Amino acid sequence: MKIIIINGPNLNLLGKREPETYGTKSFEEYFIELKDQFPQIELEYFQSNIEGELINKLHEVGFSYNGIILNAGGYTHTSVALADAVASIKTKTVEVHISNIFAREEFRHISLLSKNCVGIISGMGLKGYEMAIRFFK
Repeated sequence: MKIIIINGPNLNLLGKREPETYGTKSFEEYFIELKDQFPQIELEYFQSNIEGELINKLHEVGFSYNGIILNAGGYTHTSVALADAVASIKTKTVEVHISNIFAREEFRHISLLSKNCVGIISGMGLKGYEMAIRFFK
């Protein structure tokens, strides 16, 4: 089984950025834990702050992987192109947000991606990624 986690803008700053919201662990540290927890799954990780690179990665993996876990960060609320990319691929995608987007600013309550995803996990911290992996298992 092959699953990729795709993180969008500013998620490269996890562990440094707003620790009261996002915690103090970098995603790279957490990703090692996930790989140890799920040795039978081929896990990959990709992060970009650039919308087009996220779209290109979805196109690249969206017909051959068993699952995509997507945290599009701020693009969740603004990118029609990213939503179209998720709609265009065959691989099922789970939308993940570390914080509870519905407890934050009102503009974050809208996700352009959700209608094209099989589910959404929001507000469970980094544990949301583990929950998404378990969905695909």
